[in-house]
Amino acid sequence: MQSLRLRLVLLLSMATGITLSAAVYFTHAAARQELDALFDAQLAESAHVLLGMARREIAERVEHGNDEMPVAHEYEQTLMYQIWDSHGLVVRSKTAPSTALAESLTGYSQTKIRGKAWRVLTRWDNEHEFMIQVAEPLASRESLAHLIALKMLIPTLTIIPLLTLQIWFSVGTGLRPLRQLRREVVQRSAQRLQPLAMHVPTEVMPLVSALNDLFARLKQSIEAEKRFTADAAHELRTPLAALKTQAQVALRATDTIGRQSALQFVLQGVERATHLIEQLLTLARVDPEEDSALHQPVLLRHLAGETLGQLEPLAHQRQIELSLAEGPDCPVIGHAGHLSILLRNLLDNAIRYTPQGGQVFVQVSLSQPEMTQLDVCDTGPGIPQAERARVLERFYRIPGNQGEGSGLGLSIVQRIAQRHHAQVLLHPGPEGVGLCVSVLFKTPPSLSPPKTRSVVNAPSD
Repeated sequence: MQSLRLRLVLLLSMATGITLSAAVYFTHAAARQELDALFDAQLAESAHVLLGMARREIAERVEHGNDEMPVAHEYEQTLMYQIWDSHGLVVRSKTAPSTALAESLTGYSQTKIRGKAWRVLTRWDNEHEFMIQVAEPLASRESLAHLIALKMLIPTLTIIPLLTLQIWFSVGTGLRPLRQLRREVVQRSAQRLQPLAMHVPTEVMPLVSALNDLFARLKQSIEAEKRFTADAAHELRTPLAALKTQAQVALRATDTIGRQSALQFVLQGVERATHLIEQLLTLARVDPEEDSALHQPVLLRHLAGETLGQLEPLAHQRQIELSLAEGPDCPVIGHAGHLSILLRNLLDNAIRYTPQGGQVFVQVSLSQPEMTQLDVCDTGPGIPQAERARVLERFYRIPGNQGEGSGLGLSIVQRIAQRHHAQVLLHPGPEGVGLCVSVLFKTPPSLSPPKTRSVVNAPSD
């Protein structure tokens, strides 16, 4: 059932019908009790009258010597009775059987006579000389009770459709703010992401708040995408222009040495452009909101060892020594693939900016309880303190830097760290030489080593 209005109307109508039906049922039960009390009182009064009449009839029969049963009374149309003394049955109505109407010695009881239910009153006279049993059919009580219930039920059945109609219009009036909210959302364009007005009922306010939050995140995402597209276009324009220039130089070169020199510059430009595109694709892959359900325990030191192995050829080519310090496994909660990208970018940056013969080392440690620290340090030129905050921005490069970077490596590290609620710190390396990048991860107590040994290996990316 997709209609909220129809669902509410049906539920409210069902609740109203059940309530009215219960009211009719309990009213019928109360009326039946009152009827039983009234009929029982009438039965007692009839027994008293019949007992008095029967005494006169018995006296007349004894006086005139008549042993015949008395004639029927007006009560015999709805009642049957028997009068007993110590010797046995003395008087009975025409319809009454010769056996006792009920086994009870006194009071009210119910019995079946000729297959029908009867209410029987058994009582003795004041002298305890005669006992009378008066029976009344229960069918009359049932018919009267059913008649009363029917007269109550007919108005109820008439009221329910009217109530349903009133509920339909009332619910429609109550849902009017939802229809207004729908119209406002439908009329909006993709560029109009301003917050919705909060002048809505309390029940609708969480929905409006969630929509406003969604609009804010969409607006932020669209603006970030626009900035990313503009920055990427700007950054790609320079290497492509350089490639075009070097290709033209190679075409115009008349000697082999000039042509080879120009082609060498083209190859270097292609390498820089390829690296830039790879970084852009990595940044685009990390930017979308990450589902925390994909985060699992990851052994950070084990992951660092795998990443060092992948970048060993590049470090060997540049004659740079890579090392991983001894320490605990240090599990953290995160996305193994993204943490691998974070490590690869830190190591790639360190290798690119460290001169030949330098060193790059990685250390994973517990800096404090429930806090895991990843350090990637190098012996390169380092970063001035005034520039350390800006190098985490996209496409920012330190003025005068002659390295081959694209200005995205540390930006990607910062982005992944934010997704993992981690903190990135930049400070000088050991003895003030080079740069050391520290990433601080919060570690749940349940994963503190050496208790937890589960691991999710990072995929080779």
